[in-house]
Amino acid sequence: MRITDHPVLHFKLGRRVRFTLDGEELFGYEGEPVSAALHDSGVRILRYSIKEKRPRGFFCAIGNCSSCLMVVDGVPNTRVCVTPLREGMAVRRQHDKGHLLVEGGAR
Repeated sequence: MRITDHPVLHFKLGRRVRFTLDGEELFGYEGEPVSAALHDSGVRILRYSIKEKRPRGFFCAIGNCSSCLMVVDGVPNTRVCVTPLREGMAVRRQHDKGHLLVEGGAR
C-alpha cells in the first residue's frame, strides 16, 4: 500500500519503528505522518463522526480538515496527517469530541 517508486518524488524512509493503534502493535517509519503508517498497515477508518458516528478516513492530508483527528499519546484531536511518527506512540481512534485526561483521571 506504500508508494516506493515515483518518477518525480523521492521517498527517504527513516528507521522502522513500532507503535500501537487501539492496543494493536503496528510498524511504520520514523518521521513519516502517522496517517501514512496507518494507511500502509491497511487502516482505513481513523475516527467516527460526532453526531452520526459515521467512519472517517484519510482525506486532505494537509491538516485542514477534521477527518484524521485521533488520540495520540493521550492527546485528543491530533491531526495524524501532519503528526510525525516516532517509536512507541500510542494511537487510538476517536469516537467523540475528544477529552484531555488530566492528572488523577478527571476530565
